[in-house]
Amino acid sequence: MGWLQDALLNGRPASAAAARSRIIVDEAQWTEACRRIAEGQGTMLSLWGDADTVHLAVLEDERVGVLTLACPAGRFPSVGRLHPPALRLERAIGDLFGLQPFAGPDTRRWLDHGRWGVRQPLGRHDRAPATGDAYAFRLAEGPPMHQIPVGPVHAGIIEPGHFRFTANGETVVRLEERLGYVHKGVDRLMAGATIDQAAKLAGRVSGDSTVAYSIAFARAMEAALGLAPPPRAVWLRALMAELERIANHLGDIGAICNDASFSLMHAHCGILREEVLRASNLCFGHRLMMDRVVPGGVAADLAVEGIAALRKLLATVKRRFPELVDLYDSTASLQQRTVTTGILTGELARQYGAGGFVGRASGRTFDARKVPGYAPYSSLSFETPVRQQGDVDARVWVRIEEVHQSVALIEQILERLPSGALLASAAQPTAHGGIEGLALVEGFRGDVLAWARLGHDGRIARCHLRDPSWLQWPLLEAAIEGNIVADFPLCNKSFNCSYSGHDL
Repeated sequence: MGWLQDALLNGRPASAAAARSRIIVDEAQWTEACRRIAEGQGTMLSLWGDADTVHLAVLEDERVGVLTLACPAGRFPSVGRLHPPALRLERAIGDLFGLQPFAGPDTRRWLDHGRWGVRQPLGRHDRAPATGDAYAFRLAEGPPMHQIPVGPVHAGIIEPGHFRFTANGETVVRLEERLGYVHKGVDRLMAGATIDQAAKLAGRVSGDSTVAYSIAFARAMEAALGLAPPPRAVWLRALMAELERIANHLGDIGAICNDASFSLMHAHCGILREEVLRASNLCFGHRLMMDRVVPGGVAADLAVEGIAALRKLLATVKRRFPELVDLYDSTASLQQRTVTTGILTGELARQYGAGGFVGRASGRTFDARKVPGYAPYSSLSFETPVRQQGDVDARVWVRIEEVHQSVALIEQILERLPSGALLASAAQPTAHGGIEGLALVEGFRGDVLAWARLGHDGRIARCHLRDPSWLQWPLLEAAIEGNIVADFPLCNKSFNCSYSGHDL
């Protein structure tokens, strides 16, 4: 038995509804848990705040648990002091709730750029002038160097984020990111929302992952309410998730090649991606399948003509995609740009719990569909592609192999799709104030976490959604070090972290 399971079994449950999944700990237990995570005895999944508490989600072996620490004085022992992946998350807690990590190595504000007109909006609500304070970027010491500021507004049609390069000639010595420009107040919007309203909002946190977020939130609500979606709905969710995965991977592969000045791949991958989006629209009435996954099941069925469209799509992908893979693999000028560029070490990938193609390209095998796992994937046959090189090329190949796996998964789903209802009848939550649920779902970027607690009025009392990009953005800073400035777009696209999913 691991330390986390032992703690969950023997610790003080946060509530009857959270028994054996969330426990109350004291400062000593909190610090001991942080030490174990820092030593590799478990993976930090997320860290978030509440009115006067902080929560730490941990994965050890196949068990997920949440540790909760009360902060009556508005302070908590820094997780980032022992485990650097927590630094940005705990800085965001300070910005939103005013709960400060003591002994924390980085006290700079993160999401709060000094323009909100309020400090600690989910805590004390202190009014503050919108000063737009300057951000204190870190300095690098050594031979003659210069700084290159990039963003937050970029040349392409992408979200805003600022990148501050310190370079010696063309070689990047340090990269520091500043994000938060698309902060939308998701945590505040969730509080007081009905379950239906919250489900719609969850699906819009990061639009390219709308299915993954919708499944994560739905599963969290179903865990809270003790609600079992019908089998057909569960399988349709997986079908939508794999369509979303294929569409995004095709887009990424083409965009990476485009950043290496190989626009032919970009064009052909874009055509294939459009085929996937059109098939998704025909099958479920929306190109991104937004609002099609709901708590209790799904809101759209797959008709006979939809099955025919998907079989045609799969045949097209199986015929045309291998040709594109061969083109990528045989183009020497492209390989010279991607191979050995932007290497992320396996040690860092494991330390940060990097999910998706970022982690798998550096040897981390984690896949939430397998561990802790959820239906219907335990009934399906598929592999999790893994590479060891950790460079841009490895991240491309993981995507390529995942497209093949997703095609095979969709074929299995179409063959075995059960009949029956689409939506389970929701229990009335009004008599169950304080119930909560947690879910971990595999999106195309990696694992998406959702935790939600209902109030006595049946509305959302608190909801935390964690995008995989929270744990991937810092790794981009490490991967670009020692590369030339001109390779940053290539490295950045190979990570393809979400700005919106991060900024919340």
